[in-house]
Amino acid sequence: MPTLHVTEADGSAVLVDGERVTALGPYEELAAAHPSVRVRRWPGILTPGLLNPYGPEILEHTYHPDPREADTLGTVPIGGERAREMFRANPSLLGPSARRGVQRLFAHGTVAVAGELRAKPVLEAAQRSGLAFAARPQALPGPVSLSPKPLVLLPALTVGGPARFAVFDVADREDLVRRGAGTCVATVIGGRLVYRGR
Repeated sequence: MPTLHVTEADGSAVLVDGERVTALGPYEELAAAHPSVRVRRWPGILTPGLLNPYGPEILEHTYHPDPREADTLGTVPIGGERAREMFRANPSLLGPSARRGVQRLFAHGTVAVAGELRAKPVLEAAQRSGLAFAARPQALPGPVSLSPKPLVLLPALTVGGPARFAVFDVADREDLVRRGAGTCVATVIGGRLVYRGR
């Protein structure tokens, strides 16, 4: 069913049908032209989504604990030598950890990753999720993070282009840069809502 995504901060709207963007413009115009579509209203602004340049570091070199492991491992991602030891001892952890890592990326408005994924279970998890792949920027921003600084926004949405974007509960792009990707309230990939903040 076609869906019209509209944001409060600027009243802009994106009409999605299947995996594609079919219209862009002010909400009033699109709603009048498509009166029977489902409408999703979001706080903040809608952007093309973010590129996280640290795909391998987040998905292959970090262990994302299962919520059922919270008592023993906590809930914070585990990196460094400890993660490497865990994966060496039990390589079957890679795939499930990567799937949870993808969900963390979605929760930060990430719709694309950069860097070469070499572990087959990780690559498969990323591909199945619908994440796009891109080349790494020549200058990497700061330390590895789910909300790297500076944020790397993808090119603008286009009619006929993929329905791949994120919504952030901020006043404008400057506010997004200031407050970071943790303000994400929704991420859409292939026309599907893959993350929705509570």
